[in-house]
Amino acid sequence: MTSPPAIGQPVVILGGFLSSDRFYVGLRDRLIRLSNESVHVVPLRRYDWVAAATPPSWIHLLDKLDQTVRRAVAVSVTGQVTLVGHSAGGVLARLYLSPERFFRRVYGGLERVKLLITLGSPHHNQRRWIHGGMMSRWMDRHYPGAYFAPKVRYATVAGKLVRGDRRGSPRERQVYHFYRQLGGDGNVWGDGLVPLSSQLLDGSQQIVLDGVSHFTGFGGPWYGSAGVVPRWWHACMEQEEG
Repeated sequence: MTSPPAIGQPVVILGGFLSSDRFYVGLRDRLIRLSNESVHVVPLRRYDWVAAATPPSWIHLLDKLDQTVRRAVAVSVTGQVTLVGHSAGGVLARLYLSPERFFRRVYGGLERVKLLITLGSPHHNQRRWIHGGMMSRWMDRHYPGAYFAPKVRYATVAGKLVRGDRRGSPRERQVYHFYRQLGGDGNVWGDGLVPLSSQLLDGSQQIVLDGVSHFTGFGGPWYGSAGVVPRWWHACMEQEEG
């Protein structure tokens, strides 16, 4: 999905685990209005993520991302893009930046990405299930924190919606287990799925948004909601101009 030609620096959106590009139509349209740029959504379906079980199989996702970024760069005045990754998409986007060979591919996205914005991404993940935990732990070992800064600027956006409590309400007990699985401690704040500590990268611009949930259905407006997108977008752009 692509909007009209760019004026300056296009935006590319990479969705999260088990998501489809159609879930990001609203976010795309809001970013078009806010940025006055072309906005491209990486064309992924649920099964693309299901098939990405091990590091070699991430290549399929990275190829899709690379193709979309290159199309966006073709209409970019700056020759670069702003890359927005939601949830696991933000973790994978960090790998895309690397100039080193990843199995049979060299992506070198740091040459084409000026700003990486991650939304509720589980950058630090203790879970052992293959899709989320393996990817996050692999990135922590190879490219920790804002590894390619300052060549690429990193902004990590985190939602602060509900605090986990093992003895609290049903909702608080539920998120307690989510947070504990990802971060090891369930008695913390997070976006309803990912704890704050997992969402923020050392060396990045860190933006914490009160009342924001991981995605639709988690009990509050999510990162792509109408009233939320301007909050993190303007914060990122003000830092960019500064």
